[in-house]
Amino acid sequence: MNDTAVPQHFAPRWNDDTRPIPPSAGGERETLAAVLDWHRATFELKCAGLSPEQLSERAVPPSGLSLHGMVRHLAGVERWWFRIQFTGEDVPLLYYSDDDPDQDFDRLEGDVEEAFAVWRTECERSRQITAAAASLDETGTRKGTGEPISLRRIMVDLIAEYARHTGHADLLRERIDGSTGM
Repeated sequence: MNDTAVPQHFAPRWNDDTRPIPPSAGGERETLAAVLDWHRATFELKCAGLSPEQLSERAVPPSGLSLHGMVRHLAGVERWWFRIQFTGEDVPLLYYSDDDPDQDFDRLEGDVEEAFAVWRTECERSRQITAAAASLDETGTRKGTGEPISLRRIMVDLIAEYARHTGHADLLRERIDGSTGM
């Protein structure tokens, strides 16, 4: 223990925050999985309580980002990294084609709740893949280069991806209804 003063004014928690807190100490796999799940839960929390119209709103012009577009994007990211590149599953890409690479963000037709259901399914499949791997050193194959990529690297990259998009979600949510929180 040291004598450093503990700050009294912390960033406020989000209302109805039920996110599991990642462990302060633990093994590498446990820590990476918990932090990734925390980021997934944080993104979902930033979207909670909004109407489909609000979720699809491009609230920070000239950016075309919306929470609906981001959930579609993150579903595709989960599938791409864990299912396609790590396990080599032969499944179609979500919300992407070479002719229309930005359709995850640009084309917001369809039911928002269905987009969240697809994302939740992809997250659960990613958790299953992670749990089934013998170690974080197991590798998949980067489709663009043919080089091996470890599960460890994929998890670290996904944590960064979620952190980036949760920052975007913070800005969008505050612009949509004024809500802020950690």
